[in-house]
Amino acid sequence: MTKHTKSHGRISISATRQPSALIKETPDLAGAWKAKVLTLYPDMFPGILGHSLTGRALQEGLWALDPIDIRMFARGKHRNVDDTPAGGGAGMVLMADVVGRAIDFADKGDSRQDWPVVYLSPRGKPFDQAMARRFSKAKGITLLCGRFEGVDQRVLDARDVEEVSLGDFILTGGEIAAQALIDATVRLIPRVLGNAESTEEESFSNGLLEHPQYTRPNDWEGRKIPEILLSGHHANIAKWRAEQSKALTKERRPDLWRAHIADSVEDQQLSDAQTIAKKASKKDD
Repeated sequence: MTKHTKSHGRISISATRQPSALIKETPDLAGAWKAKVLTLYPDMFPGILGHSLTGRALQEGLWALDPIDIRMFARGKHRNVDDTPAGGGAGMVLMADVVGRAIDFADKGDSRQDWPVVYLSPRGKPFDQAMARRFSKAKGITLLCGRFEGVDQRVLDARDVEEVSLGDFILTGGEIAAQALIDATVRLIPRVLGNAESTEEESFSNGLLEHPQYTRPNDWEGRKIPEILLSGHHANIAKWRAEQSKALTKERRPDLWRAHIADSVEDQQLSDAQTIAKKASKKDD
């Protein structure tokens, strides 16, 4: 089932399966990046997302949040959303038909590239800054928050759902992971942070960890801010920060450091190949 929205000016008007008591007075502007969250606990949202910069951006309509209650798509007298695992085992599994109807309700007919559908799962592809950047460039995202033993695999396959993991640990549900993913993505949307340079200089933006940060007082408990940062020499400061970034990455994240070195070698090889090609072209002329 595909939900069709009507746009009156920039205000987007559409049906909702969110209980009216949970609806917040936040603008839903047509064209704004939107996160649709399929969850058994819609009252967990916006949670932390309603505070600080993401909360202000939400109030200003720079992005929109639509928690959707999965239970609204259950049928039958008891409106069950889960059942025992096929083949036996502990716990319960979210049913394919219920989850399928929820995903279909949230689906606007966009391609998965323009509107990814993501299941927060410990077996998914690791979430990183590059993925957050990809999600921020989409029109929006639909997040499926699992509970119990997970979700029937058939609906994940049938609806082309991407599995994403925040790390090698287990949570009681996907709601906390969803809020972390949304926060990391929303802050990359233009005007949310207010200063675009903030996202360009922080950890992972260039594949490395960020350099150490300092601020006043200049001397705290006998620990002083490095003199180079007080010198006012911007080129030297940039060089120092780059060196610190590389050193920290090499020490704390050898996996990132190896990838950085590999990328540097590849870039150099490409540059050399282009130089050779240009020289060869000039000789031919």
